[in-house]
Formats: sequence, C-alpha cells, structure tokens
Amino acid sequence: MRAMPSAPHTETHFGASESVRDVVIGMSDGLTVPFALAAGLTGLTGAAVANTHLVVVAGLAEIAAGSIAMGLGGYLAARTDRDHYASERQREIRETVELPEKERDEVAEVFRGYGMTEEAIGPAVAAITSDQKRWVDFMMRFELGFEEPDPLRARNSAATIAVSYIAGGMVPLAPYMLTGDVGRGLSISVLVTLLALFVFGYVKGKLTGIHPLRGGLQTVVIGGLASAAAFGLARWIS
Repeated sequence: MRAMPSAPHTETHFGASESVRDVVIGMSDGLTVPFALAAGLTGLTGAAVANTHLVVVAGLAEIAAGSIAMGLGGYLAARTDRDHYASERQREIRETVELPEKERDEVAEVFRGYGMTEEAIGPAVAAITSDQKRWVDFMMRFELGFEEPDPLRARNSAATIAVSYIAGGMVPLAPYMLTGDVGRGLSISVLVTLLALFVFGYVKGKLTGIHPLRGGLQTVVIGGLASAAAFGLARWIS
C-alpha cells in the first residue's frame, strides 16, 4: 500500500521583533501621555470653548517634545548595544590571538553543553577554530549570546519610535482640534483613544504571542487609569 504523501512542514516565526518593539514603545506612550495631558488640562480649565486652543497647543507641544525625547532614547539605546557588541568582539579577537588554548577549551565547553561526545567535539573544535572570523563569530553567538546588530538599527529605531509616538499622540488630540469644544472633545477623545488602545493592544498581543483580548484590555486599563488620574487631579487642584 502506497503511503500518502505528507505535506511539507513549514515553520513561521515572527522576525521583526525589534521594529515591533519600537512601534510598541512609541505608540503606547503616544496614545497614553497626550491623552492624560489633554484630560488633565480639560479638568483644570473646564468646558469653556476658549480653552480648546490651550489644550491643543499644549498637546502638540507635548507630542513634539515627547517624540524627540523618545526617538533620541531609542537611538542612544541602539548605539549603546552596537558599541557594546563591538567592544566584546574586539576582546574576543584579542583572546583568540593571546589565549588560543583557553578559547579552544571554551568552544569545546559549548559543544559539551549540547551533549556531544568527546570524539565528535575534537573535529568540531578544529573546524571552528581554523578560521578566526568563524571562531570569533561562534564565540560571540554561543558563548556570549550576542547577535551582530544592524548598522542602521539606531537610526531606524529613532525614526520608528518618533513617528509612532506622533501617530499615537494625534489620536486623543484630534477630537479637540476638530470639535473646537473642550467638553465634546474630551468625550470623543475618551471613546476614540480607548478604542485605539484596545486595537493597539489586540494587535500587539497577536504579534507577540500574548492573548489578543488580554493585550487589548491591558492597554485600555493603563491608558484609562492614566487619563482618569490626570483629569481627577487637575479637577481637585482647580
């Protein structure tokens, strides 16, 4: 009896974790911080139509400052990772020259950690250490756990975080700009922003492996609590 042909096994892995992380950082803060600021200013100024301009100007100023600060933070973090990788790589290159036997022992230890026999380890070590670049690449990845960073990572991270922050920040601010009324702007802003937070959290959950509904509810709770606290504090002070 002829066996049924089996379908080819294909594995799908999400491979843009760094970009998604940047979008998450920028968008989550962009949705939450301007939302809380606008709500707080509304609670402080009341529902007077004349105060809409204050809320909008303050919100735009916060979005501009926040996007720059967040983008710069992403840039510096990525540059730090790149510099750290370069420093560790130089150290490994130096050790393969100055302490080759010790480094060969460390390669062997890596293979022992995978359960290889001593008979198989010897040829594997010889093959790895026969080329310095391959040797250093092996040590960086399997001894130190480092992946070589993308040389454009710092620039891309800064741009992604800043743009995501601006996109997120315009969501709670747009109702104030379109209605021209603080009271209506706040009501619409709350509905639109909470919906955006839920959608954002839902999509983030699907991409990162968290239950989508749980991710959506978490972002809604965090954003809602932040805006409610800002609004209530401003109301109490005024």
